[in-house]
Amino acid sequence: MSRFSQMVRNTNETKIDLSFELDGKGVFKGFTGVRFFDHMLELFTKHGQFDLSIQCQGDIDVDAHHSVEDIGICLGLMIKEALGDKQGVVRYATAFTPMDEALSRICIDISNRSFLVFDATFTNDRVGDLPTELIEEFFRAVAFNAGLTLHLAVEYGKNNHHMIEALFKGFGRALRDATRIDASIDGVFSTKGQL
Repeated sequence: MSRFSQMVRNTNETKIDLSFELDGKGVFKGFTGVRFFDHMLELFTKHGQFDLSIQCQGDIDVDAHHSVEDIGICLGLMIKEALGDKQGVVRYATAFTPMDEALSRICIDISNRSFLVFDATFTNDRVGDLPTELIEEFFRAVAFNAGLTLHLAVEYGKNNHHMIEALFKGFGRALRDATRIDASIDGVFSTKGQL
């Protein structure tokens, strides 16, 4: 069974066309208008072994905020849709991911209870063309629209590029593990009987 989702979202600020495959090959195609963000999404896709295609036309002449946040909204909604009824889904995952001197810790619960804990301090306002304050905004949008409890932390690091890269790679790895189907799980992995 394919766990696939696609959507088009058009607002006065962004026009976004995306498709997402949970059980993919790690292929990223597309352009967000923010090159460093493209690089991070490609890393997320590769290390999660998802397939992600995205085209975004946003008001980046104003700021990258709307594009980054709206892509997070769309990706969260597509993750939720691709998971379907969550039958047999492992649900929990943790990934520690090194990137040179930096180390990230990502913990996920596919709980349908949206929550974000973001513990990362950057020393630069921007990396490439991406304001670093938008990293948290992106992950908040994903978590709240996918129904994830998501804890992200940079345990340590000096280079802002490396710290952000460790977060995106780690998120891909943890999401891959949490969305895995385990045949030994009967129904939905919850004492409530639903997520």
